[in-house]
Amino acid sequence: MRVIRIGTRGSLLAMAQAQLIADEITRCHDDITIDIVKITTSGDTNMRPFSSDPFGIKGMFTLEIEEALSRGEIDFAVHSLKDLPANTNPRLPIVAYSRRGNPCDALIMGTNGGNVIGSSSLRRRLQLERLLPDKKILPIRGNITTRLRRLDEGEISGLILAAAGLERIGLAHRITRLFTVDEILPAPGQGILACQGRSGEDYSYLSCVNDDVSRDCAVAERSFARALGAGCNVPVGAYAVVEGDNVRLRGLFVDEATREFHVGELSGSRVRAESIGEKLAEVVMS
Repeated sequence: MRVIRIGTRGSLLAMAQAQLIADEITRCHDDITIDIVKITTSGDTNMRPFSSDPFGIKGMFTLEIEEALSRGEIDFAVHSLKDLPANTNPRLPIVAYSRRGNPCDALIMGTNGGNVIGSSSLRRRLQLERLLPDKKILPIRGNITTRLRRLDEGEISGLILAAAGLERIGLAHRITRLFTVDEILPAPGQGILACQGRSGEDYSYLSCVNDDVSRDCAVAERSFARALGAGCNVPVGAYAVVEGDNVRLRGLFVDEATREFHVGELSGSRVRAESIGEKLAEVVMS
């Protein structure tokens, strides 16, 4: 029996997502058994050193996992794609993209009747300021269960979280309002799980996990973010859909200083998904 080691964070959501991938692999390969390896990241223990901006930091939940992958301590890692920086290490490529879950953001309201909404994302905050001008948006950190506890204890009045994460841990019933992608444009890759491996290794066993539609959408969305320099705190949203042989990409960039929104849309062949993202970035910034 071949043992495959999957690296992931130890949070409830991260473990659930890794288990989804593990279940699909073992369903398709009866000669493989999975060992899920929990890895504590800097984002789990201390976030302050990464940025003075409390919103929208990327990379803090992946560094230690990528180091373990580089050292060969795990065979591949499972991430929420939206948490991976747009610029990835070519030695640690994404080797499979899961079928996309719900791409939307969700509002969960508590019972205290206040107007303070917690969000970890600058992208969400700036869009929410326009959509819900009567609400005060404050930064909040921690995993889903920590944030929900702070909501239930009355520290804040509501939370904005990714719907896919709530659904994957069985908490969809807590959603008060599901925002459409027209109301709040999601983060690039939101709802997709990324399997990150080592360059040059055989990951053919992940063909049962990989979804070509998700891959092409992700490539377009992430190339858009990368062209805008969205590595850490840049407020960027992107959402792509496949329509036959074409991919249609909508993108958003917000100038935080001026609160000016730059939005655009572009379609083209799926085989040109990366260049579509790059071209759309030029369009929204022109």
